[in-house]
Amino acid sequence: MTSAAYCIGGDLEVRRLGFGAMRLPTEPGPAHEASLAVARRAVELGVTLIDTAYMYGWGANEELLAEALHPYPDGLLITTKVGVARSGASGEWKLDGRPPVLRAQVEQALRRLRVERIELLQLHRIDRETPLADQVGTLRDLRTEGKIGRIGLSEVTVDELNQAREIVDVASVQNRYNLLDREHEPVLAACEAAGIAFLPWRPVAWGETGAKAEIAAVAAEVDATPTQVALAWLLGRSPVILPIPGTARIDHLEENLAAECLEMTPVHRDRLDRLPEVA
Repeated sequence: MTSAAYCIGGDLEVRRLGFGAMRLPTEPGPAHEASLAVARRAVELGVTLIDTAYMYGWGANEELLAEALHPYPDGLLITTKVGVARSGASGEWKLDGRPPVLRAQVEQALRRLRVERIELLQLHRIDRETPLADQVGTLRDLRTEGKIGRIGLSEVTVDELNQAREIVDVASVQNRYNLLDREHEPVLAACEAAGIAFLPWRPVAWGETGAKAEIAAVAAEVDATPTQVALAWLLGRSPVILPIPGTARIDHLEENLAAECLEMTPVHRDRLDRLPEVA
């Protein structure tokens, strides 16, 4: 059995298997009510790490979580991301890491989430048109002001992570990573060496037929679903991995969280480790 808990930044303990809120519909109506129910059920089932972002509905996802869960139970971490903005009337998004924009988005997130401090705030992407020192320096200043507890990055290379760590302590990295997509293996290794939490987004993805067949075969042998196998593989891959699978359905949520109890033999894991990556 793998450890079920991890301390982000060395002091913020969460259950390793979390929940990604991106897929929750926020529009008024039955789907909205279902989203509230899913978020509440996640907490009922012991989830203590929920991931959202300003980009998810341009703040609507943050407001949804506050509506569903505020006042928040002790030990619940809602992490959000900033650094993406809408461009004009077209509504297209672009990276924007200018200090005034980051400050404004953090202030708005505090209001929408109804908190005085965001315990883990992540930079959604690095804006190539703004010096990295200005971006992480702004987040460092906000942490000094007490508005942020810990700072994370998303979609970074090892070099970018190292550059950022020269300026500020980095508590987490959120990169794309799953059983069939291990492009960021070097970043994961760097996080493991430094004790940095690694939150893989898109933790479950299916590729070519052969890979799916092998995953399905392992799932049948351990009496689980392919999704559970993929999540269990992540939990066993590294102690710093904190998967955040997302769904808008309670049955899928329950299926995902049950992966934490799935036991696979070293032979099963070896078969999965040898699967080819799928572009």
